[in-house]
Amino acid sequence: MFRVKRLYTFMLQSFLPLFTMTFFICLFVVMMQFLWRFVGDIVGKGLSISVIGELFFYASLTMVPTALPLAVLLASLMSFGNLGEKFELTALKASGISLFKIMRPLIILIVLIAIGAFFFQNNVLPVAQTKMWTLMFSVRQKTPEVEIPERSFYDQIPNINLYIDHKNPETGMLYGMILYDLTRGMDNSRVILADSGSLSFTEDKKHLFLHLYNGEMFENLKENAMGVTTSGYMPFRREQFDDKQIYMAFDANFNRMDEDGIRSQYVGQNISQLRHSIDSIGARVDSIGSVYASEILAAPMMGISPKVTRREGDSAIIYRRPSVVMNVPLDIDSVFNSPSASYAKTYINQALNKARRQKMDYEYRSLALGEEAKIMRRHDIEMQRKFTLSFACIIFFFIGAPLGAIIKKGGLGTPLVISVLLFIVYFIIDNSGFKMARDGKVAVYQGIWLSSAVLLPLGIFFTYKAVGDSAVFNIDAYRNFFNRLTGRVPKRNLELKEVIMHEVNPVDAVEKLSSFDEKCRNEAKILAKKNVLIRRISYSGLHKLKDNMNDIVDYLSNSRDLVIINLLNNYPFNITPSNLNGVIDTTQQLINRIDRQREASEK
Repeated sequence: MFRVKRLYTFMLQSFLPLFTMTFFICLFVVMMQFLWRFVGDIVGKGLSISVIGELFFYASLTMVPTALPLAVLLASLMSFGNLGEKFELTALKASGISLFKIMRPLIILIVLIAIGAFFFQNNVLPVAQTKMWTLMFSVRQKTPEVEIPERSFYDQIPNINLYIDHKNPETGMLYGMILYDLTRGMDNSRVILADSGSLSFTEDKKHLFLHLYNGEMFENLKENAMGVTTSGYMPFRREQFDDKQIYMAFDANFNRMDEDGIRSQYVGQNISQLRHSIDSIGARVDSIGSVYASEILAAPMMGISPKVTRREGDSAIIYRRPSVVMNVPLDIDSVFNSPSASYAKTYINQALNKARRQKMDYEYRSLALGEEAKIMRRHDIEMQRKFTLSFACIIFFFIGAPLGAIIKKGGLGTPLVISVLLFIVYFIIDNSGFKMARDGKVAVYQGIWLSSAVLLPLGIFFTYKAVGDSAVFNIDAYRNFFNRLTGRVPKRNLELKEVIMHEVNPVDAVEKLSSFDEKCRNEAKILAKKNVLIRRISYSGLHKLKDNMNDIVDYLSNSRDLVIINLLNNYPFNITPSNLNGVIDTTQQLINRIDRQREASEK
């Protein structure tokens, strides 16, 4: 009977709540970005809660590819950071369990999430994007809600400018009204002044009903029934009224667009549809290119047709004219030997105009082919992105989990900062690759997979370091590496201790130093030999001398003699063939100093 190990259950119970929490947090953050981007298209349209909720629901589905990798990275960092901070990871490793075995259930879970992300990208995301963009375009085309401000002109009603001095919020009455009606054109505009009035919608919300009181109207009458001005004067009509009703066309309903237009685009297609579209566009590009090529080949050059028709019997055979070989080079300067300068100028202008027309024609054709190629690249980009999301989730897990085991910091602070920094790097690289692929500067697969190719070595590096318990963030290790790289030799900085727990015994000190001095001299003799194999073996002995030297430094650092402390500072951190003689000299000076101190104390 198959039983799940307690360790696997523990790891899943630690990871799943964090992953769920971080996923919804990341989704909320990217949704706020969506809201800030399109808030101008949504606010002030009088949309119902159901329409706004539907728009946000489809928008949240389209934001899953952005939020999911970040959630995987942050959850894995927090999970293994908590294990390291509470020493649970140390206890597991001390019991003989490797890091890969600890990560095994989460690796399986992330692979399942990656598979689910692929099917989500292929089946759910095209539908969600189609519905979201259809709804967004419908919202953009909806007329704004009528909210007339005081003491300023309101121009959101088509061909109408309305001004009011003030209004009564309780009754809805408008006072001091000026209305400019341009529905019949600027030459036949109407100006209406009224002391007060009210504005409301008809029941079908397709017309505005304006009820005016105590005012007058001025109307131009420039054209008669035939559309011709009656005279040189501009006739107009003036009307005074006590009560006047005006209906104006204004559709305030929310009308949904048809989804077929968006569904046929690359954002609304799955992999099979994208492949079919790419093949269709590619065939169309090849067909257009072959037509352009045949037209260029058939175009006459220097007034000579490239094709020759020859009759053989009752049939006419068209074949390509063979290449014309000029025995004498063409004399371009003969153009200027025309009867007059005006003829020469005419010839040059005709040639220049013809060259310009051909250039514009070729540029137009190249633009047409370029647009088709750009559309094909966008389809290919969308198809490649069906796979990059799944791969990014796996990469981010192998970055976050080892990194959390290394830094050993749980909670939401440090993991959040590291996750955001890594995701910003990923986003910049991914966006740069997308733009290069979209503009055709690199192949589509190179641009879309650029971010994964950059972060994959980082994940392998962190995993390797975490498995080997390497100190990735040890500043001293990096400082020593760069010092060796640049040739800088670091120096010790020992000082006299104020409180000494263990006093230095001169006899033991001299014994340790003498033994160390003998070993160093033996290594120096071996290094003096020219046998390469013996020298290579001796290099490994220098590492043992380094450990012996560090033990001596730790022991003698408890000395109360400032001269001994200064001599210890002359010891290098690493023993190499070049500084071995200096180590021997320093050791001999220490032996002499301690012997003199011992003789002085005996006297």
